[in-house]
Amino acid sequence: MRGGGEAVATLVHRAAEPTERDTEAAERGAVLYVHGFCDYFFQDHVATHFVERGYDFYALDLRGYGRSMRPGMLPNYVTDLSEHFEELDAAAEVIREAGHRRLVVLGHSTGGLITALWADARPGAIDALVLNSPWLDLSESWFHRTVTTAVNHVLRHFLPKSVVRRGVAPTYAHCLLREHHGEWEYRLDWKPVEAFPIRSAWISAVRRGHAQVQRGLSVSAPVLVLHSVRSLLHRKQWEPAAMTADTVLDVEQIARWAPKIGPDVTTVAIQDGLHDLALSGPPAREKFFAEIDAWLGDR
Repeated sequence: MRGGGEAVATLVHRAAEPTERDTEAAERGAVLYVHGFCDYFFQDHVATHFVERGYDFYALDLRGYGRSMRPGMLPNYVTDLSEHFEELDAAAEVIREAGHRRLVVLGHSTGGLITALWADARPGAIDALVLNSPWLDLSESWFHRTVTTAVNHVLRHFLPKSVVRRGVAPTYAHCLLREHHGEWEYRLDWKPVEAFPIRSAWISAVRRGHAQVQRGLSVSAPVLVLHSVRSLLHRKQWEPAAMTADTVLDVEQIARWAPKIGPDVTTVAIQDGLHDLALSGPPAREKFFAEIDAWLGDR
């Protein structure tokens, strides 16, 4: 692994609730969850939602994230997003070998970008792709989207681990954490309030992934893209309006680029949704799950 240390990924699993109709449950299959940047799987209520509906639930902590971090490893660091295909391939193999004939992948933010690229590179590997606020473009000015991106594409060859940004504003974390204004608790050593440093080669990899999406992918599985109705970007401090908006990504960019993922893409906007729609306030959270359930029920 170019970030140093041992390359490890972690797959966690919760079995579906027992059902009298085992054949139907087998047909329903499994859900594989993939987290976002500076993140790991801690959303137990997401697992509960799916296992109660007969799905086996799996979640992957990618290399360099959460349970998969090891001494000497740079957090969240790869030089190409395709490096993560190795653990996605392995997770899919484990799930298929468990007897699941149907695999639904649920990707959030950076995980949404990675899983879309992986599904494009692995035709037939999955049966449905659900993207929760996928990161499909840089929510910055034209200058940063073009000039700074070009600089990082050059810099990655000479100083790949150079820090180009120390972290992010604490606004979003303050919307989530119970000790501030949110409902949730999680490990701050795995998901720091202001995130981990962003390095040249990693952000260059992300921007190359964005460019792939924007040129057009050919994901063969049906795709559901969900995002908040509105964004509230570049706030340095928490404010009440942040509790009902995506404070990380530009939802207009998500809506613009989502149709480029494949030939069968459905896009849904969730009123009052946070960046991670599953961590939104109860009404938005319930709407998020209801939209997924209805969409999967039609497929």
